[in-house]
Amino acid sequence: MGLVRRRFLAALGGVAIAVSLAACSGEGAGGGGDTKGAEPGDLTIGVSMPTQTSERWIADGNSVKEKLQAKGYKVDLQYAGDEIPTQSQQIDQMITQGADVLVIAAIDGTALSGQLQAAANAKIPVISYDRLIRNSPNVDFYVSFDNYKVGVAQANALLVGLGLQNKDGSKGSAAGPFNIELFAGSLDDNNAHFFFTGAMDTLKPYLDAGTLKVKSGQTKIEQVAILRWQQETAQKRMEDLLTSSYNDGGKVDGVLSPFDGLSRGIITALQNAGYRGGARKMPVVTGQDAEVASVKLINDGVQSSTVFKDTRLLADQAVVAAEAFLKKEQPKANDTKTYDNGVKVVPSFLLPVQTVYKDDIQSVLIDSGYLTAQEVAAGRAG
Repeated sequence: MGLVRRRFLAALGGVAIAVSLAACSGEGAGGGGDTKGAEPGDLTIGVSMPTQTSERWIADGNSVKEKLQAKGYKVDLQYAGDEIPTQSQQIDQMITQGADVLVIAAIDGTALSGQLQAAANAKIPVISYDRLIRNSPNVDFYVSFDNYKVGVAQANALLVGLGLQNKDGSKGSAAGPFNIELFAGSLDDNNAHFFFTGAMDTLKPYLDAGTLKVKSGQTKIEQVAILRWQQETAQKRMEDLLTSSYNDGGKVDGVLSPFDGLSRGIITALQNAGYRGGARKMPVVTGQDAEVASVKLINDGVQSSTVFKDTRLLADQAVVAAEAFLKKEQPKANDTKTYDNGVKVVPSFLLPVQTVYKDDIQSVLIDSGYLTAQEVAAGRAG
């Protein structure tokens, strides 16, 4: 082989290596590089969801994927099975394979700092989806609902169910006192703290006046939290509360539950303990997410209410934010003060929520196409 040819091939190899390294470091249309003006079909959005054990997260993942694909983007949707190492590995893989934007609903909001740093190094924007990712400067945007107001809505629904308050916020006809118990979500989920704070701020005047009493004495979030939002754990805690605090003939009048899955576990424990009707009628039990199994329970008069967070709107906002980043623009925020993740205040777009009682199911959930009448009657999707 001649000297000139060898030098040409060596130079060509150097160019190939340089191109390869540039792609790995995020330059170009893949991996968060120069995405402005790129065709949607050349761009990939990584979507990391926490679990498929909740119909809510299945709906979220599918909705985000479908809306992005409808615009022509490639989507890498992964569910982590509520396993932190699995989610970490899946996000690592998305980065390695050249995702241009990441949409992440974290299992543990403090466990992804390494992945977020790798994304920042590769110039990949990160959108925190519904659950705020904490303790990292590398969270670029947050899309969620007003989570403090979710807690307020749940507390108000409890008061309405007990008759202490009317739906319009005016004073109800009941006087109390009522025995209630409190539940919160997983401590590693930032939203759980907002839900609980909003609820407790709303209930505090009634607790201070003795109108509401927590017979177990468990009023701190550390005492009432349910790790990973597990239905079975909530059922066991309710069973323990009934055994330890209501074995003297006293009865539970209401339960603050922050999530429909927990509500169903709580209801199972109460039903097993004889809360079915008459003198021991089912307590007022709140919820969240309008899961179809719980909507059926509301329709049947078993669960009192749920807070509806229209995940279709949340998915829409995630898509809007992702497209802004791909155009090298900053997504529009409507809150730039509330969500401090411990390192920075993350610009956020917050959506409103609705409380759903039995008489709201048709107008809010069925007429909007979120659920069908058949699904509500059956208590399952599809």
